[in-house]
Amino acid sequence: ASSYFKLDQSDRWTKDGWFRTGDVVTIDAEGYVKITDRVKDLIKSGGEWISSVDLENAIVAHEAVKEAAVIAVAHPKWVERPLAVVVLKQGRQVKEAELCAFLATRFAKWQLPNAFVFVDELPHTSTGKLLKSKLRQQFGEWQWEQVPAGQGTA
Repeated sequence: ASSYFKLDQSDRWTKDGWFRTGDVVTIDAEGYVKITDRVKDLIKSGGEWISSVDLENAIVAHEAVKEAAVIAVAHPKWVERPLAVVVLKQGRQVKEAELCAFLATRFAKWQLPNAFVFVDELPHTSTGKLLKSKLRQQFGEWQWEQVPAGQGTA
C-alpha cells in the first residue's frame, strides 16, 4: 500500500461521486451490466474503437489456439492497429490467413488484427492475469511492414 501513499487520486472519482474503475461496460435493456473491456486495452484505429477482449475471445475459439492477447500498436496511418499475440496448442499449426478468415465471420474487416505473432507463452502476473504491459513493451516498436496480414504462418 505504500506505493499509493500521497498519490494524487483526484481523477479517480467523477464529479457526482462515482469511482472510475477503468472498465468499459454495456447495460442491456433489463439493466444488467456486462464488463466488455478495460479502457487502457481498447484500440483506437482511424477514429473507431476496437475491443481487444472481443478479439481475444474470438481467437481462442479457434481449435488450434491455446491463448491469445491483442494489443494496440502505433500505426502511421490509423494511429493504432490491433496486433494479436498467439500461443498455439501443442502440436497444432495454423496459417495467419486461416485465423483472419476465422475472425472475418465475426468482425468487420477494419477490426481484424493487421498481424499475428506466434509465441511459446504469454506473460502473466502471479495470480494468472495476462500481463499486457509486458507485451506493449515487447512490441512497442513494431514495424507493420514486418509481416503483411494473412501471409505469416506458425
